[in-house]
This record gives sequence, C-alpha cells and structure tokens, in this order.
Amino acid sequence: MKFHITHTTRYNYSQSVSLCHSEARLSPRGCANQQCLSSRLQIAPEPADYRERLDFFGNRVAYFAVQRPHTQLTVTAVSEVEINPAIKLPNQNETVTWENLSAQLHNIGPLKTSTPAAMLEARLYSLDSEMAASSADLRNYASASFKPGLSIAEVALNLTQRIYRDFNYDPSFTTIATPLATVLAHKRGVCQDFAHLAIACFRSFGLPARYVSGYIETEPPPGQVKLAGSDASHAWFSVFIPGTGWLDFDPTNNCQAGEQHVTLAWGRDYSDVTPLKGLAVGGSKHQVSVSVDVVRKT
Repeated sequence: MKFHITHTTRYNYSQSVSLCHSEARLSPRGCANQQCLSSRLQIAPEPADYRERLDFFGNRVAYFAVQRPHTQLTVTAVSEVEINPAIKLPNQNETVTWENLSAQLHNIGPLKTSTPAAMLEARLYSLDSEMAASSADLRNYASASFKPGLSIAEVALNLTQRIYRDFNYDPSFTTIATPLATVLAHKRGVCQDFAHLAIACFRSFGLPARYVSGYIETEPPPGQVKLAGSDASHAWFSVFIPGTGWLDFDPTNNCQAGEQHVTLAWGRDYSDVTPLKGLAVGGSKHQVSVSVDVVRKT
C-alpha cells in the first residue's frame, strides 16, 4: 500500500523574528514493513543554512536556519511511502516469556561480548526516560497484563486493550507537560499519553519499549468527503521480541499497528522524536497551525 503524505506546520508571529534555528524529524524512516520512496522539505522563508543527518536512533533529521526577518514560518514535508503488512504476532511457543526476556536483559554484563547487538540496543529502551519513567503505581496498573508465563506479544496486546478500555481520549485534558501520574489518576489523555503510559508500564517490569511517532490514515464518516488536512500526527509504542524484532501496538485504536500506520521516527519518548522544534529570536506571541493529509495511492 502506498501513501502520499503532506504535513504542513505554520507559525504566525505577532512581531518580526530576526533569526530562527530549527530541527525537523518529518521524513519517514525505513523499517521492517515500510519503505520511504521520497521525502522533501519545503521551507518559507528560504533558509540560509540547511543540513541533514541521522540521529542516535537512526531517525532522519533536518537542521535549518532562517536568518532574515519574518512574521511567518511555514514548513511542509511531502513524502511518499510504501507500507507492507505488519509483522504477524508470533505464536506463544515461538517466543520467550516476559520473565525470560527480563532475566536475559539484566544478565548482560560488560564482559559478555557474545550478546547480540539487537539485545544490547533493546536494553537501552528498558531504562527510564524523562517522559516515560517506571513507578510503583504504573507497575500496579500493569500487573494485570503481566501474568506469569505470557509472551511479550501477549502482554503488549492485553495492555493495549486495557488502556483502550480504561482511558478516555480527551485532547483538552493534557499538554506535553502533563505527567503520567496525572494521566493515570484521571484516566484521560491522547495518543502521546497512551504511548508513554504503555512504555512506562513495560519499563516498570524492566522490559524495553520505545515511542513511535508517525501518521495514521483516517476515514471520513459514511457518505462524507474526507476534508483536506483532517489527518493527524499519531503515536504508539513498540516492544522487542528476541528473534522477531520490534512489534508496534496502538492503544489509542486498540490494534497492532498495520498498513494504515506510517512511521516517522522512534526513540525513548516524545522528546527524542519531536517533529519540529527550535529557537526563534523575537516574534513575541505566536500561533501554530498544523495540517496533515495522508492520501492512499492506487
């Protein structure tokens, strides 16, 4: 399945900005079931400096600097991707239990040079990060999913279903700064919160989980035309299964991430994969508008 994606972010400033430096993680990455066919950034005003690199996690990052006065900054990412069917959930007898994986990760020592690189990388994602840290309350909530003898995939699927059932999607309740303790206490939030919640639950049991940013294709109500810009940025979580790799789960939509999920970047939490961030000199107050179109190509 192929998609054409247009993601436009527009900053309107009440006063002139004399200089801005920005980083964008808006180019889809390649992964097990996804190929990025093309991706380009359109920036207005035209930047005086533009560079691209891969960050620590392998995400594609564009740095740019606008060095002339402006009252509006527009960044549009235009990409084409091809999505293959998601990796199927392994059978229980084909994967380790969550207890076994936890033991393997915590038995990795500095002298064990035979440890597979994938396992060493996975261990990084079992450590706390600022926005997805383990806690006793999260472990207590997650314990119903971490039943003895279950596989990693079974735990992830059960936790995905429980978050979908127990929490209300409420875009007015949280901001980027809302702590997970508040989300857990009030059972409200958005996709970003639910992804962080699932990740922190896994980390509360010493297990790796990572944050995935991207898009999801949405469908209009029956009989209605899809509105331009009505798609949205999305977030979900991914868990590591030895011998299989990383499997993605979407607690906002109660599903394994599939052909309608487009991956942009991944990291320990949202702060590692912020789509667009930077520093502006001047500007005073500003307003931000974002529109996303995910169009299936036939």
